[in-house]
Amino acid sequence: MPIVYDKLVVLLKKRGITSYTMKKNKIIGQATYGKIMEGGEIDTRSIAKLCKLLECQPGDILEYVEETGVRFNNETQTGSSKNL
Repeated sequence: MPIVYDKLVVLLKKRGITSYTMKKNKIIGQATYGKIMEGGEIDTRSIAKLCKLLECQPGDILEYVEETGVRFNNETQTGSSKNL
């Protein structure tokens, strides 16, 4: 998964925000919290709610990490920037 939530996990722990707190306050559900912890995909509505809770921008809680060997239009992406 090219999107990682390591920054979010650190921020939640630093602020003492638990999965129970987020579920109780209807920020995100248990399944979404699990996806974050396991590196799964979450939707933009969840990201928006988390940003509102943490008073931050998406870049403060997630990061794009390029996967090697990803194919676009039958070409292998090798780390150089290509026009999409």
